[in-house]
Formats: sequence, structure tokens, C-alpha cells
Amino acid sequence: MNKISRLNAASGIPEQVTFREDAGGMTVVEVKNAYSTATIALQGAHVLSWVPNDAHPVIWLSGDAKFVPGKSIRGGITVCWPWFGAHQTESSFPAHGFARTTMWAVVETQALDNGETRLVFRLVQDENTRGLWPYSTQLEYRITVGETLDIDLVTRNTGKESVVIGDALHTYFNVEDVREVSIYGLEGCPYLDKVENFKRKQQSGAIKINQEVDRIYLESMQDCIIEDPGLARRIIISKRGSHSTVVWNPWAETAAKMGDLGENGYLNMVCVETANAADDIVTIAPGDEHHLWSRYQVEAL
Repeated sequence: MNKISRLNAASGIPEQVTFREDAGGMTVVEVKNAYSTATIALQGAHVLSWVPNDAHPVIWLSGDAKFVPGKSIRGGITVCWPWFGAHQTESSFPAHGFARTTMWAVVETQALDNGETRLVFRLVQDENTRGLWPYSTQLEYRITVGETLDIDLVTRNTGKESVVIGDALHTYFNVEDVREVSIYGLEGCPYLDKVENFKRKQQSGAIKINQEVDRIYLESMQDCIIEDPGLARRIIISKRGSHSTVVWNPWAETAAKMGDLGENGYLNMVCVETANAADDIVTIAPGDEHHLWSRYQVEAL
């Protein structure tokens, strides 16, 4: 019995959860239920798509995304852990940690009584990851696919000393034309502007994007709303366990240098990330756990 057959035998759910290998050899799980469909790669536990029934995709994936072992995937929902951005002291360590490029194990799949589907993944740690993160922690990722998409990143401290983490759900949202989009929920929040060397600024009114945007919004606990007139909908982003929000769009010049965003791909995406970033870091005492939780839902304009 090959790997895919074993996964389907152990964790597949007939007509609801199916494991397969994509054209590049990457293992993915496809979910289909009464409310929506989703696709998740086992590398990075990376959500590649979420599409409510009879609706446009909510999650954006680049048409030029590269599915290469050990490399991050452009688009979807990237798990940044156990640090956000560059490592504080080790410049050779990978940006945004290693969870996004590491294999995850399937712990559980469950067809819920309400028709939704829950999947639980656990980060597989090895000699390489322990060289980057020599602490006793367990990382689980719980994804519930239904009328909403609920995601819960759980860090457990299984050691005898406190650990400090930063993390984020680096989510690419699909929009018709980012130039027409308005983002609400961050009005009045201070933010660090990476485009201007992390200069501290204050948000006034809704966010409109007509140039490169790379900002860490601080003191942000409210729902964020992406209002997209082109697709006649709002995407509502709720969260818990987070006091910062990252908003990112690389715009034309930076996107052209990236090589995997696709031609004019920057016009069809915006990242609004539930995060613990910059000064918003999390200390987890021995035996405790931290939940970075977010829910995505869609309503018509």
C-alpha cells in the first residue's frame, strides 16, 4: 500500500475527505461538504483554497505558485511560526520560521454533526527543526471547513521553561481588483510601515491600496472587513489570541521581482494577516498553550 492509499485508509472520509498527490508530487487533502470545498497541502499544512458553494474563491493562490519540497507556496494561508519576519538574532534562519516549509502529520479528520469537516494536523519535528528551535513545544493546526473557514494554530509548551513566540496566519484573499477594495476595522490603530523603514504611523479611515503596502497594525483586536465591490461581497475576518494585524500587497515593482506572483497577480490579492508580530509577542508558561484563532466568512454587499 502506497502513502496516499495509507492516508485515505487511515484518515479519508468517503465523499468528504480525500488524499491525493498533485502533478508535482506534493500530497494534498481535498475536502468537500454541504457548505464548501477546500484543499490543503501537507507541506506547511498550507490551505491552498477555500470556496463556499456557488461563490468565488475566498483564498487566492498564484497561478505561478511553485510546489517544491522545502519551499514556501505563493498564496493560500501560510503558517508563520515560531517567529514572524526575520529571526531576532540569527540572520541565516528562514524568515517567518520553518512551519510553512515543514511536513505536517494528519492527527484527525472528522465529519461533524452539523455537516462541517474538521481536520487536525501536527508539525513533524526532526533534527533540522530542532536546530532552529531547540525548545519543547508541540504545534497543532485545527481547520474546520464549512459555511465559514475556522483555523486554530495551537502552540503547547511541553517543557520546563517559558517560551516566547511570534506567529501569523499569512492569508492571501482573492479580490476582483485591489484598487477598488476598502479594508475596515483598523481605523485609529498605530502601525509600523515597513516600506518606510518601520516608521510608526496612525491609520485614518479605511485602508485603500494603490501602492506597495507592508504594515504591522498594533493594538488591533477588532474584526477586519475586506469590502470588494467587484465581487459584490465582504470578507469578514474575526480573530482571537492576536493583538496585531498585517496588511500586505507588494504592488507592481516588488511583485515583478518575486517571480511567482503571476502577471499582474498583485491586483487580485491582498493579505490581511491575523498575527502576533513586532512587539506583540507571546510568552507561554510551562504546561500552557496559546491559540491563534481566526474565522473567515463571506456576506453579500
